[in-house]
Amino acid sequence: MKDSTLLLDLPAVAIRRIVVSDMANNVYLLTGKRTGAQILVDAADDAPAVVALLGTAANDAEVPVSLKLIATTHSHWDHVRALAELDAKTGAPSAAGRDDAAAIEAESGVATGRLLDHGDVLDIDGVVLKSVHLRGHTPGSIAYALEATDGVGTTVIFSGDSLFPGGVGNTEQDPQRFTSLLNDVEERLFAVYPDDAVVLPGHGDATTLGAERPALSHWRDRGW
Repeated sequence: MKDSTLLLDLPAVAIRRIVVSDMANNVYLLTGKRTGAQILVDAADDAPAVVALLGTAANDAEVPVSLKLIATTHSHWDHVRALAELDAKTGAPSAAGRDDAAAIEAESGVATGRLLDHGDVLDIDGVVLKSVHLRGHTPGSIAYALEATDGVGTTVIFSGDSLFPGGVGNTEQDPQRFTSLLNDVEERLFAVYPDDAVVLPGHGDATTLGAERPALSHWRDRGW
């Protein structure tokens, strides 16, 4: 069984992570402490390890837990390899960006139940995520923002492969895609959320918007 790390123990939500596959994908699990509602971010690979993660998180809530949603950040194959098996095992519906849904179905065989546009809100028994459309890594990449309540607490951004420590995601040396992604990241993340917002990317370690903000102009100048 993969190690399950409790990354953040927030007042209303616990967030755990496992790392799966040869691509070292992060799989995140949010558990609402009051309702037991769970949201999985990216069914990347290794369904048995993800099922074990769901069990590990049983003690994160005051009531029995239940997986209510699988939220996919984008359509690349390494982020959806366990989607079909988990869909079959749990029956949990899925959500993803509208412009990536066809590619996700082609990769995984799973049709996306909830098609997301920029600014859409997912309220899963009180666990609320805002959809942030970030165009460039893929056409329909979505970051999921667990916003601080009434400005109090910690905002957590599940950025997929659109934002990492040290830069934005791979745009395959396409200047238009790079500019689109960096513009969206600046306008829809850095201009909206505070410096203490935690960024949990699709691979690698966490960061904060404040840690990355000083480098934005450097990223634009270097072109990747």
